[in-house]
Amino acid sequence: MKITTVIARFLLGFIFLVFGLNGFLHFIPATPPTGTAGQFVGALFVSHYLVPIFLLQIISAVLLLVNRYVPLALTLLAPIIVNILLIHILMLPSGLPLALVVTVLWIIVFLSVRSAFAGLFQQRVPAEGLR
Repeated sequence: MKITTVIARFLLGFIFLVFGLNGFLHFIPATPPTGTAGQFVGALFVSHYLVPIFLLQIISAVLLLVNRYVPLALTLLAPIIVNILLIHILMLPSGLPLALVVTVLWIIVFLSVRSAFAGLFQQRVPAEGLR
């Protein structure tokens, strides 16, 4: 399982590094989507909303590739992956396979560091009094 986790972490980091850098350098040629997806992505692009998203992807990818602060990297990538999934499920189904691969890779890496997230899954946490 450790080899699977290392491979998944590396692939996840590599995918987000490539696509994060592509957001700035545009080395992967792509045609803009049409219809609702095109309008949505166009609005994100024009508003510069994607700049911090690409930066978060690059930062998280580097953290995954150097195997440092992996839980932080997963936390930063989780909402990005959810949005990628929603875009491909609701507006642009052609990219769904890669989105599902990224989701599976994220889950594999998450399961390897799930102890770091143990506090999030507590049903109740005792409140500390004010001092």
